[in-house]
Amino acid sequence: MKRILLPIIFGLLTSCGQTKASDNTYETDTFVTPSGKTIRFHALTHASLRIEFDGKEIEIDPVSKYNNQVIDYKAFPKADFIFVTHEHFDHLDSNAIAALSKEGTELITNQRCANNLGYGTIMKNGDKIVVNEWLTVEAVPAYNITEGHLQFHPRGRDNGFILTIDGMRIYIAGDTEDIPEMTDIKDIDIAFLPCNQPYTMTPEQCIRAARIIHPKVLFPYHYGKTDVSGLSAKLQKEGIEVRIRHYE
Repeated sequence: MKRILLPIIFGLLTSCGQTKASDNTYETDTFVTPSGKTIRFHALTHASLRIEFDGKEIEIDPVSKYNNQVIDYKAFPKADFIFVTHEHFDHLDSNAIAALSKEGTELITNQRCANNLGYGTIMKNGDKIVVNEWLTVEAVPAYNITEGHLQFHPRGRDNGFILTIDGMRIYIAGDTEDIPEMTDIKDIDIAFLPCNQPYTMTPEQCIRAARIIHPKVLFPYHYGKTDVSGLSAKLQKEGIEVRIRHYE
């Protein structure tokens, strides 16, 4: 079901620090929204993120197992919202979704995932939903443009998501390259950009995408064995803070 309402006014980002994980926790970054509320981002694995805001739980592409890492989502707080960008095994995991779900959990995804799962609020590229007074969701394109890689993520099928949480704009790109539509993505506070070929971006593409979007803070993710250590030096003069977290 598609719901399109009027946009809300976006605010500014204020960072209040970050904490490094111990052996039994995940790396967590904490920010303060324009209204003074706390928002936390937990780096789980690969493309899986957990967001905490004002007692609410948001899960992005929850996957129970990736490579040698296993996440016990049954031990997590139940999710208020679950976002799934596309159908690949490292993004869509019905067991993880079931473990996180409670009565009232809203799953927001694309047509293919909703078909696979048998339910979900469907968004296509260009859709916008004002979910409530603190959350607005925009679905944006995510696809490959490199010849020979087009079959991995065809244009028009998958989503990236822009979440506006209490005035803070968060771009979660999903699996994409530095596509032309990124020029339409504005006023981003925090961006999660994927960086591993052949499926998403090279480091050079990630740098180009960051320069186009110009977030205040960039988290490379979905990077596998790709060396992303050089991104910070390349983007420092652009005024973009790069934070590299260990997602796997």
